[in-house]
Amino acid sequence: MHPLKRPIKGFIAGGLIGGLGGLIGLGGAEFRLPVLKGIFGLPTLEAIIFNKAMSLVVVATALLARSYHIEWATLGAQWPIALNLLLGSLVGAWFAAGVAMKIRAVTLDKIVFFLLIGLALVMIAEQFFKLHWLGGALVPEGPVRWIIGIIAGLIIGIVAAVLGVAGGELLIPTITILYGTQSGSFSVLQREKPLFIGMTAGSLIGAILGGLALGFIAPDWLIIALAAILLISAYKTFQHSRA
Repeated sequence: MHPLKRPIKGFIAGGLIGGLGGLIGLGGAEFRLPVLKGIFGLPTLEAIIFNKAMSLVVVATALLARSYHIEWATLGAQWPIALNLLLGSLVGAWFAAGVAMKIRAVTLDKIVFFLLIGLALVMIAEQFFKLHWLGGALVPEGPVRWIIGIIAGLIIGIVAAVLGVAGGELLIPTITILYGTQSGSFSVLQREKPLFIGMTAGSLIGAILGGLALGFIAPDWLIIALAAILLISAYKTFQHSRA
């Protein structure tokens, strides 16, 4: 393969995924994982590490782009929610990352496959049941909600660490339902530096464009379409692991 072909393909894929992710408020990492494994041939664990590094860059950029439509004061007012979920997420991510490094590749493939299917179903359910229109918190403010928030964060952290994603696809419905708020391991990065640079560049541009388009495109049906794509791509990429 020509040395520039891989980063160029990464740039195009990153741009498309980053644009869609910026539009619906996600980093797009759940869509990158099947691409990294299925198209670029990275082993699952390396794809997860690669994906997590990209997620940090893309989510930060998408946040800046979306601030064009959402004031920082609005985001800052929600710091108690972020802190509540973060307490559990950090522990869950630390635990799951350690486990992912030790389990067999075939087992990791199966776990990733079923988690991707689960995330797609969550995205579909959120739209069909209009979870973002509940209009109120499921649990009143107080110690009980903090405990539930920590447990939810723990689960989200585990899923995010195993998939190498930022966890937005789970954080969004959790925040909406629970709080009533509208919504040596890194050697792969050195070895795949051209791909990482190309895909990151495309993702950043896509995330910015998607974030800027936030006020002009209704994302409801787009989320359902993306969830369907995720179901198909997860099956085609990880179907061998079910054997």
